[in-house]
Amino acid sequence: MAKATHAEAARALADIPNVGPATIADLRLLGIDAPSQLAGRDPYAMYQRLCEITQIHHDPCVIDVFISAVRFMEGAPPHPWWHYTPERKRRIAG
Repeated sequence: MAKATHAEAARALADIPNVGPATIADLRLLGIDAPSQLAGRDPYAMYQRLCEITQIHHDPCVIDVFISAVRFMEGAPPHPWWHYTPERKRRIAG
């Protein structure tokens, strides 16, 4: 299945680049059922809430995926999730 190339084309969560079944399940746990609900969200707060809900410390790469999805839905071009890893590492270290 081809992923959306811009936010307006994302009709379902699965249309968002880097979002697969596991991320869809995580997003649904967070009450997010539609791509449009991602714009304006804080990916770091989403990750923290996911860890609270599941009572599991998830791999920090989940933050990178959340950043990529939020940014894409806010109009950024599609980037692989690891594009955001340096940003996450800087923010967590700082």
